[in-house]
Amino acid sequence: MSIHPTAIIDPTAELEPTVTVGPYSLIGPGVRIGAGTIIGPHNVIGAGTVMGKNNETHSGAQIGVTPQDLKHVKGVNGLTVIGDANVFREFITISASTVYANDVPGEKVTRIGNGCLFMATTHVGHDCIIGNGVIMANGAALSGHVTVQDRAIFGGITGVHQFCVIGTMSFIGGMARVNKDVLPYMLVEGHPVRCYGPNTVGLRRNGLSDEAIQQLRRIYKVLYRSGLNTTQAVERIQQDIPACPERDTILAFIAASERGITK
Repeated sequence: MSIHPTAIIDPTAELEPTVTVGPYSLIGPGVRIGAGTIIGPHNVIGAGTVMGKNNETHSGAQIGVTPQDLKHVKGVNGLTVIGDANVFREFITISASTVYANDVPGEKVTRIGNGCLFMATTHVGHDCIIGNGVIMANGAALSGHVTVQDRAIFGGITGVHQFCVIGTMSFIGGMARVNKDVLPYMLVEGHPVRCYGPNTVGLRRNGLSDEAIQQLRRIYKVLYRSGLNTTQAVERIQQDIPACPERDTILAFIAASERGITK
């Protein structure tokens, strides 16, 4: 274990022997950090945070810190659970979950999966759930209770409203304002955000076939170019487009959406 002498680590924190901690970092009570993780200089790892293996944090990162929520009970620690092989660049902030007066202890969590990249100054709000392989470019920010599915990508200075769901393999262009759910596989951008078709480059990078991408183009045209409302478009898709994993994923996403989908 390599711990800089200026780092402050609570006696109750549990660090695997191969963890590195840089200068002037603060690791709070009850923290658990997995093997191979590198904690950079001037970091704060908030009380009770759990980090998996081979994570990497850079200067000024604040992870598992008190949520920015006025209803949070002061002096009580929320939960933050982070998987493996994530990269947290300079001055990112990850808020712990909220704890309200009548909450069951441990009921809420801010959770991040594996293999994500959070570029400089990105923010993940309290109670967010983030999947695997997610990329957030510089300055992108998620409000509280946002769900991000696997391999979604956010352009720089993007803002996402509370309780939105961002679908798998979607791409959000820089400086977008997202206030509704973003369909899986689609590319959106703007202020307010609009959908412009399948995220073709990203889908190919993720191994989707040309046939699957063509089916997604057909689905996009029915949802966005046919003049039908969402309910009518879903019925048309069920009738006219053969079942495939991508079609079924989109239909299930629409059925589960509470905020409505980005149009």
